[in-house]
Amino acid sequence: MKQLMISIGLVLLSAAMQSQVKLRKELSPLPPMGWMTWNLYGERIDEALIRKVADAMESTGMAAAGYRYLIIDDGWQGGRDKKNNIIADPVKFPSGIKALADYVHAKGLKLGIYSDAAPLTCAGYTASLNFEEQDARTFASWGIDYLKYDYCNAPEDSNTAKQRYTTMANALTKSGRDIVFGICEWGGRKPWFWASNAGGSVWRTTGDIRDKWKAKPGTDGEGIMDIVAVNGSLDAYAGSGRWNDPDMLVIGLYGAKGPSSDLGGIGCNDTEYQSQMSLWSMMAAPLIATNDITTMNEATKRILLNPEVIAINQDAAAIQAKRIRRDAQWEIFLKPLDGGDYALAVLNVTETEQPYNFSTEDLGLAAGFVIRDCWEHRLTGKKNKWSGKIAAHETKLFRLIKK
Repeated sequence: MKQLMISIGLVLLSAAMQSQVKLRKELSPLPPMGWMTWNLYGERIDEALIRKVADAMESTGMAAAGYRYLIIDDGWQGGRDKKNNIIADPVKFPSGIKALADYVHAKGLKLGIYSDAAPLTCAGYTASLNFEEQDARTFASWGIDYLKYDYCNAPEDSNTAKQRYTTMANALTKSGRDIVFGICEWGGRKPWFWASNAGGSVWRTTGDIRDKWKAKPGTDGEGIMDIVAVNGSLDAYAGSGRWNDPDMLVIGLYGAKGPSSDLGGIGCNDTEYQSQMSLWSMMAAPLIATNDITTMNEATKRILLNPEVIAINQDAAAIQAKRIRRDAQWEIFLKPLDGGDYALAVLNVTETEQPYNFSTEDLGLAAGFVIRDCWEHRLTGKKNKWSGKIAAHETKLFRLIKK
């Protein structure tokens, strides 16, 4: 009888996990796009800032381009009330989160918020351990659409992480509101193997990104290339509703003082920022901007709002690109697209300009494609062959259009 009860329990658990995975797939069939407070503002946030950003997402064309989630990271919390309901800091958010969500929703945007699977968050604020269902109900009542769930101040083992994330995912489901669940344990417990079954829609695969191209040997702080080194090999674990998250976009920060400038975050040039946009789009990563979108220069707008590049990220086939070459000169990614097209990213990892010469045969593809440069917005190449030059740290992004 005991063995029978265990078997029944396992069956019920499996059915619940399958139902949860199906729900997450429905919530995020394509990688989420939006903007997050942390990299630039850290804890220096308030409701005036969020309203200002919401206005800018509408006026700059960010929302129309697909950036819909406005996510409040750590530092919004004001503790708990006498009934243990989590509350917002009354000085930073005097009108409350519900009023802020209503403002954001009125612009066609979605509001995200942050918590942690421990008593305290990374910045030392009130978190959600042992209050998962109560906090999930609160988030739902406020109109929250996305939860980033961090893992500071929690045990290092994988089993505890799986349990704590599953508990919050179940609480979000039970809340009755559709809330996308972002798992953020920085990849140390290899979440690509288990996070989807734990209820995650997206899961961080690396440590926090810093505003730099690459970490110097022996230094902390991961740059764009350090992130790509890890996330670029995880294509087998991504798909509709289950996304590898290589952390936020640093495009347009230019070394601005804030969390992303810590640990050597000195900024990147526009060529490197353009490469991040290309590579994140190829990797089907969430596109979460963190720059000051109220004062964007034209170069930043051109990178973040490129419709051809966004289309590759948001492609209906929901496939993360496969890295097909990695050596001292090139990193090359190939991504099947809906309808038979392909996207190709060619990154020059060297410090000098390099010539290139490719054909569809080199990629293992048959003839019959028209080659389009997604940054120059023009057709290029001839008879399935194309050549040119790629600047140091530049990523050429091509769409191979099936004839």
